Amino acid sequence: MVIVFARAPLPGRVKTRLVPRLGEWGAARLQARLTRQAVRTALAARCGEVQLHVTPRIHAPWKSWGVALKSQHGCDLGERMYRALAAALRRYSAALLIGTDCPVLRPQDLRRATRLLRGGCDVVLAPAEDGGYALIGARRVSRRLFDGIAWSESGVYAQTAERLLALGYRWRALRSVWDVDRPADLERLRSLRLPSAQPPAFRR
Repeated sequence: MVIVFARAPLPGRVKTRLVPRLGEWGAARLQARLTRQAVRTALAARCGEVQLHVTPRIHAPWKSWGVALKSQHGCDLGERMYRALAAALRRYSAALLIGTDCPVLRPQDLRRATRLLRGGCDVVLAPAEDGGYALIGARRVSRRLFDGIAWSESGVYAQTAERLLALGYRWRALRSVWDVDRPADLERLRSLRLPSAQPPAFRR
């Protein structure tokens, strides 16, 4: 199973670091396109059911994307991720969770994560250049992997690795990927062909 975690593309509430370059509506359009790209990647990987978990849940043409729509639940990102993975692992032997910020994450990355989990790893991470991670896959999950993590800081991956070691989990890392968060990232983004997403930005 693959869970895509996304923020709804509301102008002024997403990709705020890019607003000086793109404007609020431009940043929202980019968020919509990145979300569509992540969903396409998840579907192309063929690793099982794909769900799109959105916050806040708004009226938008998600159903036309061919995935189940879910709301995110929890007071912070860590709790929301834990709840989503824990719920998935009650139904499946393994689950992957990806965000929308890393358009260079490929279907083969998801397939490799799935193979590693089937081979006995408890957790798989895809580190991001900014110090976070773009993918977490799990066969089992603990709240300790997510509680107290400084999600807005550059040490997310390192903190998570320390927690995995403390828990005694078997884990592996995939290749490092870059994400789209700052104006400098837009230059690299130009070389990619992101899918369109209509409408340009979704309204409540």
